[in-house]
Amino acid sequence: MGSDHAVTSIVDAGIYAEGRRVATATTFAETFECLDEHPESFAWIGMKRPTHKDVDVLAQQFELSPLLIEDIINAHQRPKFERYGSVGFLVLRAATYRDTSETIEFGEVHALVGDRFIVTLRHSPTPDLSELRRELQAKPKVLAKGPRVVLTRLLDTVVDGYRPVMLGIENDVDEIETEVFGGASHVSKRIYQLSREVIDLQRALRPLRQIVDDLRDDPIMNNAPELLRQQLRDIEDHAISVNERVESLHEALKGALDLNLALQTQRQNEEVTNMTAASLKQAEDSRRIAAWAGVLFVPSLVAGTYGMNFHNMPELDWKFGYLWGLGLMVVTGVVMYLIFKWKDWL
Repeated sequence: MGSDHAVTSIVDAGIYAEGRRVATATTFAETFECLDEHPESFAWIGMKRPTHKDVDVLAQQFELSPLLIEDIINAHQRPKFERYGSVGFLVLRAATYRDTSETIEFGEVHALVGDRFIVTLRHSPTPDLSELRRELQAKPKVLAKGPRVVLTRLLDTVVDGYRPVMLGIENDVDEIETEVFGGASHVSKRIYQLSREVIDLQRALRPLRQIVDDLRDDPIMNNAPELLRQQLRDIEDHAISVNERVESLHEALKGALDLNLALQTQRQNEEVTNMTAASLKQAEDSRRIAAWAGVLFVPSLVAGTYGMNFHNMPELDWKFGYLWGLGLMVVTGVVMYLIFKWKDWL
């Protein structure tokens, strides 16, 4: 079918008959030739960062809907499962916790599934599906059940990958609570960053229940073994459990943020109180200094006046002039003292 264009984004393309790998293709045309040679087989094609030209070839070979092609090309799709004619389209957002940076790294994986093929497309380095392929190839009886087994195990792998992410977030929340009570200055920024990542994780988790429901009712699961349906129920239970725990962590982050804001406000109030107390004490000291200066000012004025040594100064030759001057200074000083005392400046 179509051209034999070498698709550079193909990572691996295996043909499986009765659960065992019987051929490896390098192009889509080779894939269909191998499928024709093995009527009971199916193809599992893995692609990474497909180019527009590769997607065009993929669409031509598998006769994909134009709407589906647009979804494949445009990364950052919301998690979902939709059917376009004979092809089912799955979008998942995988998550990886990086211990070194204490951040969550998100990846996106698409899957096209039909009766005799499944194509997995990664738009990011994670998740690495090579381990999943090796695991299923080691179990021919499981892989013999066809593309729907690969699709189910892909969903299970992504959901299981959320658990270590959740544990990493729990550890971060514990550290944040310690930093909040320790008064760390950068804790608010860290809470906001982690809250943003938790919200992104919730966006990846919340659609999973609907995805499982859509898969359960999709034609690809017609006549599916009970074990496969049980796996879907287990995946759904795990997704619900992880989502509930992540929501509780989100609430814990909200509480930590509110507590941090309250503690910051309390510390600011304490600082304002201390500054106010210091200002009041400074004002009180200033009043005391001003009061004593006022008390001493009048006697100094009197002494300065009588010390100017003018010959015609009144009362200069008065017998009691010295005592008069001293008495005037004492009386004015006492009066000023009493006034300031009454004003509570002293």
